[in-house]
Amino acid sequence: MAGKKSKTVAPTFSKPPYQLSIQQVADELGTNIETGLSTQQVGEYTAKYGENKLEGEGAISPWRILLKQVANAMILVLFFAMALSYGTKDFIEGGVITAVIALNVLIGFWQEYNAEKTVDSLRSLSSPSAAVLRNGDIDVKTIPSGPVVPGDIIQLVVGDIVPADVRLFEAYNFAALEAILTGEPIPVIKEIEPIEGEQGVGDRINMAFSGTEVTKGRARGIVVGTGMATEMGAIAAAMQSKSKKANRSVDPKKGKWNPVKGSALRTWDAIGKFLGLTEGTPLQKKLAKLAYVLFGCAILLAIIVFGVNKFNVTHEVQIYAISLGIAIIPESLIAVLTITMAVGMKKMAKNNVIVRKLDALEALGGVTNICSDKTGTLTQGKMVTRKAWIPGVGIYSVERNNSAADPTSGFVTIGAASTEDAGAAEREYQDKRAKRDEARSALALKFADDTNIKDRPAEVPTPENEKPEPVGNDGDRPDVVPELEAFLQSTSLCNLATVRYNDKEKHWQTSGDPTEVALQVFAHRFDFGRKKLESSGWKEFAEYGFDSNVKRMSVVFQEPDNGKQMIFTKGAVERIVDLCDDIGFGDNRQPLTPQLKDEVIRQMTLLADQGLRVLAIARRVVDTPKRSQDWSETPREEVECNLTLLGLAGLYDPPRLESKLAVQNCTEAGIQVHMLTGDHPGTARAIAREIGIIPKDFGTLPADVAAAMCMTASEFDALSDDQIDELPNLPFVIARCAPSTKVRMIEALNRRGRYVAMTGDGVNDAPSLKRANVGIAMGEGGSDVAKSAADLVLTDDNFASIVKAVEEGRRMFENIQKFVLHLLVSNVGEVILLIIGLAFQDRNGLSVFPLAPLQVLWINMLTSSFPAFGLGKEKPSSEIMRRPPHSIKVGVFTWQIMADMMVYGFLMGTLTLCTFIVVVYGAGGGNLGHDCNSRYSEACDVVFRARAAVFVQLTWLILVSAWEFKSLRRSMFRLNPYQTDSYFPFFKDIYDNKFLFWAVIIPGILVVPVIYIPGLNTMVLRHAPITWEWAVSAAGVPIFIFGIEVWKFIKRKWGLFNNGESDRIKKDSSLSLRQGFFTMARTMTRTSMGSRTTTMEKRPMNDKGDDQV
Repeated sequence: MAGKKSKTVAPTFSKPPYQLSIQQVADELGTNIETGLSTQQVGEYTAKYGENKLEGEGAISPWRILLKQVANAMILVLFFAMALSYGTKDFIEGGVITAVIALNVLIGFWQEYNAEKTVDSLRSLSSPSAAVLRNGDIDVKTIPSGPVVPGDIIQLVVGDIVPADVRLFEAYNFAALEAILTGEPIPVIKEIEPIEGEQGVGDRINMAFSGTEVTKGRARGIVVGTGMATEMGAIAAAMQSKSKKANRSVDPKKGKWNPVKGSALRTWDAIGKFLGLTEGTPLQKKLAKLAYVLFGCAILLAIIVFGVNKFNVTHEVQIYAISLGIAIIPESLIAVLTITMAVGMKKMAKNNVIVRKLDALEALGGVTNICSDKTGTLTQGKMVTRKAWIPGVGIYSVERNNSAADPTSGFVTIGAASTEDAGAAEREYQDKRAKRDEARSALALKFADDTNIKDRPAEVPTPENEKPEPVGNDGDRPDVVPELEAFLQSTSLCNLATVRYNDKEKHWQTSGDPTEVALQVFAHRFDFGRKKLESSGWKEFAEYGFDSNVKRMSVVFQEPDNGKQMIFTKGAVERIVDLCDDIGFGDNRQPLTPQLKDEVIRQMTLLADQGLRVLAIARRVVDTPKRSQDWSETPREEVECNLTLLGLAGLYDPPRLESKLAVQNCTEAGIQVHMLTGDHPGTARAIAREIGIIPKDFGTLPADVAAAMCMTASEFDALSDDQIDELPNLPFVIARCAPSTKVRMIEALNRRGRYVAMTGDGVNDAPSLKRANVGIAMGEGGSDVAKSAADLVLTDDNFASIVKAVEEGRRMFENIQKFVLHLLVSNVGEVILLIIGLAFQDRNGLSVFPLAPLQVLWINMLTSSFPAFGLGKEKPSSEIMRRPPHSIKVGVFTWQIMADMMVYGFLMGTLTLCTFIVVVYGAGGGNLGHDCNSRYSEACDVVFRARAAVFVQLTWLILVSAWEFKSLRRSMFRLNPYQTDSYFPFFKDIYDNKFLFWAVIIPGILVVPVIYIPGLNTMVLRHAPITWEWAVSAAGVPIFIFGIEVWKFIKRKWGLFNNGESDRIKKDSSLSLRQGFFTMARTMTRTSMGSRTTTMEKRPMNDKGDDQV
């Protein structure tokens, strides 16, 4: 039985393993660091601690997906209608409804199953193998990571994925990249000594964590945690845990009636979950409510039918009741919705977005806030040397660099080093920025006010004394002066990274530590790569690897020309500067006085304030050359002394090229981006400024708003929920962010009525990905846990793809509104026709329905579904990303949709009713025959012909309404009011969506043979061939179009459902400024939307669904 244990059990220790000595850890686990575990111990520990795997990694369950499709509100209602049909022995109708149910279920199952399979194929094993020492063998054995148990002795080398949490006891220049856990892009140098006190994951430097990558060196250690007992497992457990709803406790200690109240609420939760009323996206819950409301209406209508017939429930009365029930239910809604979303999913896949859950598309369109990780999401996850300060020369800056690995990307400029303090430099920069923005703003305002301006100025005037933006071409660089040459030699040779151009694949490739790669790429910009220097005669004699205790690295090289030996050193500024006697090179070399040392620290501060990681570069010419063997015996402290400081290098993790534009597009769309990162606050602020998340200058903001703009996780977590809710705005940047901080941020946004998307790639993002309304994971660099938690997966790890996803989500939402309106209008029209049709009674006093049940099913399934699907394929409007997100509270069923449904439905029902009356009472003399609901006879010929006329007219009205619903407010004859290339663009506009065009034309023609096909007409659809009645049917179409156009004109003229603002397009309309962090952002929306571009406010959305932003 023990072997079947699936849960992972954590070993118990007297103290956390990182606080214990190696021998204490070995003793408490019963292992030996020299021989490892025995085979018997491995078996015992496997039974005791469980397998090394995360929970929830099972295969896809088709049955669970199928059950989810069957337990759908609309499907449950259709099941009831099917049962009634079979109960009345109407097997044709029952069979048709059965086919409708099967079609809906199969379509939904197939699409969701394929989506799960797609994501499953993206998953890769985070720990495919492990090198373990067992049974006293001399050599380690490579085994799958699953059988690894606590107590195993693990060997780790460069490139390995750590298979479990390991307490290290040997580490040789060993570093691991823990960005997957902490978000930090810099590999962590590991030590082996015990650590005192409680420490966070990032500070447990004697531990190697499951799922992290070894970037350099080698190490050995003892496994202290496997599976769910690892740090990765703890995050996975937090992701899987569900928050408990309030008042669900059944503990009698909390109140006498608590068990009754708690049990009742739990029962309601279970029922609501099954019925789809309490779980799912807003659209799912609203459609579930719609289904049950319609079901209730169907029952009410059946009671009305029975009441009109004095509760003499004959077979014909039952058929009439079923007909009304079928008429009010949009049978094709689920199928059309699922197919439309599936098409949207395929379109998203072409845009590098894998949709794990179809309903995430609908939810994405309502997102108001995006909480994003920085490293690898907004940034490239790679280090770049951005600035280099050379004493006596100036500051070299890399401008417009588009690739961290490409030394030919961007250009290098040189400028004078700042002689002022950091605060003065920053104030000068902000003053210049403000002047430029003011000039641009003034220009834009003048342009907006003067409608007679013909030509816009080509350039914005530059304020006086403002330095122009750097100009250059890729590969441009200043001449190499001796001081720079010495600096480049040191950065290139004191470096283990490689940079090379792949001729076959036509791109640059790098390998090694990200910091060293950045320095090596910078050296390559000036053609000072290590490989070239070595080929020219530079010879390495010794290497002193990076040591986390001294925070520096040194190498000894021999110069090719005169044979001089030189020591090159790089490392933390505070560690290097204390080892230097001099500063500068050549004529600029001078003793490093306290004043000059202060200048070095000041320059370091200037670079650090720009979000750069600063390293010092130094060298020393060896007075007495040594042999290689002698250098290997020379103590490090004798090598790293009496150095000459050559300069400082400022490195940073650059934003993705698309990030700034993507954030700007989000701002224009009324979506606020928040950066939640584990990085240093200065780095986070610098990146946030650069891509537009926060303003360049906080001076224009109120003090309380500016204070809340950027926070550290410790500051944010120290606040209670009430204090967070009292903030004027939630932070746009949170640095040193822990997983729990991200979850609290999402919960705080939800309390303000915001709908949140979370993007991320690491395991540390998984809990917030699951807690967010929409979780978006990275496919390339993302962890398996993150992908499993997410609703969407970006296959290109590109933040800009989110903008495309949001646009697609909004397009889907608008199109869902269109086809839902299209389907429900026909239902309202049919119900009005059939309800009033109760008054048409034959000689036996039984009501004669003007539309047969299978005619209703034919129209609802075959006639309506294809145009509805065509509406789902409509292209996005030009304004779709220039207006705020739609209200999730209101959802699809806005007041406009409800009003349109009633107006158009009433119009449709009235016209078809008039057609029935004209045929029966006009030409037919009011002859309603006998038993005309069940079969055809000569006495029923007039009724059957009237049904045919109604069937034809209703078909045509439903089809033409699809063209009208291409826009809910614009005229069908001029859908795009901005176009000027045609005076009558009707035919061009309706043919723009070819599927919808033919979905209207073909059924409109095919209705003719349906009227005349023997057997199908009189026996199934219960109508008869017609002649002159065609004219009556056709006459209703232009009346229907006129009625819709009048209603649309009324909405536009008086601004109905548009806050009372007219939709008229003014000829003198011009660009308007928008509030935000992008001064010249343009918009084609109305001026009233200009105030809706930020979310710096704490009030939630109001009951009308308006974003108070």
